[in-house]
Amino acid sequence: MTLKLAPYATDSDNSIGRQHSEEKSFERSPFQRDRDRVIHSGAFRRLKHKTQVFVYHTGDYFRTRLTHSIEVSQIARTISRTLLIDEDLSETIALAHDLGHTPFGHAGEDALNEVTENWGGFDHNAQTLKILTDLEHRYAAFNGLNLTWETLEGIIKHNGPLKDIYKKNNNRSKIILSFNDLYNLKLNTFPSLEAQVASLSDDIAYNNHDIDDGLRAKLFTIEDLIDVPLVGNIVYKVTKLYGKDLEKSRLYNEIVRRTINKMVVDLISETKLRINELKIENVEDIRNSYRMTAGFSEELSKDNLVLKDFLFNNMYKHPFVNEMTNSAKIIIKDLFNVFLNDHKLLPKEWYKKISNDDKINVLVISDYLSGMTDRYALKKHKILCFNNKIQYDY
Repeated sequence: MTLKLAPYATDSDNSIGRQHSEEKSFERSPFQRDRDRVIHSGAFRRLKHKTQVFVYHTGDYFRTRLTHSIEVSQIARTISRTLLIDEDLSETIALAHDLGHTPFGHAGEDALNEVTENWGGFDHNAQTLKILTDLEHRYAAFNGLNLTWETLEGIIKHNGPLKDIYKKNNNRSKIILSFNDLYNLKLNTFPSLEAQVASLSDDIAYNNHDIDDGLRAKLFTIEDLIDVPLVGNIVYKVTKLYGKDLEKSRLYNEIVRRTINKMVVDLISETKLRINELKIENVEDIRNSYRMTAGFSEELSKDNLVLKDFLFNNMYKHPFVNEMTNSAKIIIKDLFNVFLNDHKLLPKEWYKKISNDDKINVLVISDYLSGMTDRYALKKHKILCFNNKIQYDY
């Protein structure tokens, strides 16, 4: 059954269109085509072996960037359907939002940003835009995936307006503003409600799967969660109902699924209240509002911050995770310096992009490194940094 969308939903039939004109599809809406293009992209497939928190070889049950993106998309679809907005657009933004991440998660991004700081730095959100509009080479007629304006706008602005971007002189600003000059994404306004939902679904997904992964990795215990407001009451209810001797995987899943549900229900309820309070009647009202239309209630927002602090202190700063992240930073920095000192070590297709301009060369190396998977980065590091028998491709 096709649901009638709310008047403030993004209407795919009235899409601003694509940067490069294409014939319309009679079988799929523009946002469905965008979703399919993201899923079929090389960058999306590489997320399979990119770190969320744990490096890929740590265990098969821990999340990767790929499984995280899928979880975000499913939460976004549920919320979007309930709010009667375009779930295909929300799903597409959710699936694409992490495409620009380096290997080894935020540790890899921090390292790459550090080594490229003198040349403008690195930002995964800007890199996502670069991948979608240039680095993906799948179509004969254009670079990138040629996604709709609404999808690109939602991806680059999913956390809100980019009003500060004009004051910066880094690669993030240059990448985004350069594309914006060609295809105005209205950077000063809020994104669509679909994009806002995708962004908050990201929050819901990573907080909850980090609880699950942290428990499975034994970085903290069920007892440690009792005093965490958002999840503590759920832990109490589940253990009281089923007992602490319940099979661990069932216990963890029951806690996580109830926490996800609590956050989703709160988000839907609060967003409906804001739609009424802000007198939202159409998508432009959402873009021109003085605040985000989608959001959590004040109480849940506070509890969510406490949960984030708990995860930061007990998971992201855990000695086991720190050991992985420190190693990851060394690998990224080593590889960057190797390629910077000897451009010929780059694959042939990347070496062709090398010029006499150091800044351009750093961007080429940065694009190449950020596209690596964890295991490919580990493999190249082993060969280039520990094996003196280096062979060039040409």
